[in-house]
Amino acid sequence: MPTRRILLAGGICAVANIWATPLIAAEPTAKEFLDRIYRTYVGKNAPGILVDKPANIRSFTPALRKLMAADATAAAKLGEVGGLDGDPLVDAQEWDIKSFTVAVYEAKPGQAKGTVRFKNFDKDVTIRLDLVKTSGEWHIDEIVGPSGSLRALLTRK
Repeated sequence: MPTRRILLAGGICAVANIWATPLIAAEPTAKEFLDRIYRTYVGKNAPGILVDKPANIRSFTPALRKLMAADATAAAKLGEVGGLDGDPLVDAQEWDIKSFTVAVYEAKPGQAKGTVRFKNFDKDVTIRLDLVKTSGEWHIDEIVGPSGSLRALLTRK
């Protein structure tokens, strides 16, 4: 009898484990990370992620956040708008995006390259992003749009 109880208990544990496995949230892929960001730009009066808000800036690597903060601080001291005077994720100050496509490939483990394509006010736009995975989460390390590189813009003197 003890053998049957052990087998029954083991079987119940195995079935419970199989059922519970899908309930555990998997880390988002690089594509899912970009899809989540760009969905906030779709639709009339879509807010985007408001890159000047501290809670949203977490989507960027610490190095890129540091460059963005330094640009904003320097501009504020001069009473001017910094180099970042639009949203680098859409390379514009205003947007009207109805849909987008995301393509991602992993350059090597923990690094990926993403390409996002959309129409903004009927103009075709392509944004290229370098992504880095740190602490189990994807972060944006570079954005290159029609206006050029975000890092280059933020390091111009």
